[in-house]
Amino acid sequence: MPDRASSGRAVDFRVRRVTTTRAGGVSKPPFATFNLGDHVGDDPAAVAANRRRLATATGLGDGIVWMNQVHSANVGIVDGAGEIIDGTDGLVTTAPRLALAVVTADCVPVLMADARAGVVAAVHAGRVGAQRGIVANAVQTMLDVGAHAEDISVLLGPAVSGRNYEVPAEMAAEVEAALPGSRTTTRRGTVGLDLRAGIAAQLGTLGVTAIDIDPRCTVEDPNLFSHRRDAPTGRLASLVWLEPGA
Repeated sequence: MPDRASSGRAVDFRVRRVTTTRAGGVSKPPFATFNLGDHVGDDPAAVAANRRRLATATGLGDGIVWMNQVHSANVGIVDGAGEIIDGTDGLVTTAPRLALAVVTADCVPVLMADARAGVVAAVHAGRVGAQRGIVANAVQTMLDVGAHAEDISVLLGPAVSGRNYEVPAEMAAEVEAALPGSRTTTRRGTVGLDLRAGIAAQLGTLGVTAIDIDPRCTVEDPNLFSHRRDAPTGRLASLVWLEPGA
């Protein structure tokens, strides 16, 4: 088998991952202020202005791809900006400087990258999508376009923590059956879900071991949007993209 570094394709990209907070935007309460979600009832002009601010701050310009997320297991492959992808909760690209965006306010943003192969993925992993296999589907899509599981690094962004995610016991059992490691106990001693723990365990079974977990809980951190705490509210954005190596 030829060495990947001598296959003629650029290797060793630099991976960039960004997660926003509530600060720095123009949205009015209850979406104050840096709401990046266009589906929550905020003024569309404010959302557009916030997205322009994000594009300027990251230096990406028009190079951000957004999703209309539907809590599915659908993953799409994109190679250019300028459109919003409907009916999907995961995006994969091999295009440098094309950022993939996921918006959340308690669900898990999953940002994955293979810097050697030049492949990135952004996933919206809420309870339903995670249970349906959105993360595994995204990993498989990355492999299909040239990534290698042992080279994939992952950031699980800010989300509701298990200590604050109380659910009925039957629901927890269903999720645990599909995503082992998710069931937990909340700080109140009730049945709960820790989706990031379950996703991390699932990634391990897929051969992905370089996993970082943002310690922030959206419910506890007032600097972050949380649907469970404040609905209606805005959405954070988490982005991942590739920069050509030096």
